[in-house]
Amino acid sequence: MTREDVLTVVVKHLANAVDGLDPATVDPTRSLKEYGANSLDIVEVVSGAMRELKVKVPRAELNKLTNIDGLVSLLHDTKSGAGVGA
Repeated sequence: MTREDVLTVVVKHLANAVDGLDPATVDPTRSLKEYGANSLDIVEVVSGAMRELKVKVPRAELNKLTNIDGLVSLLHDTKSGAGVGA
């Protein structure tokens, strides 16, 4: 699975969580909050993406993230890692 595939999954869940968001306009260098996602929305986006990708990421790692690109990298690296996953 490529980073682009992971980005597509994250953007899909972000668009589902935030009303009126056009997935085509999402810039990965921006944060989820910049797109109007509140803390509950962010939990939905992250947990939905992790479920779909069949990965688990420690909460401590998630707390370090500052933008969508960071989330995509973390999920992609976890998905690509040997023996990591749900």
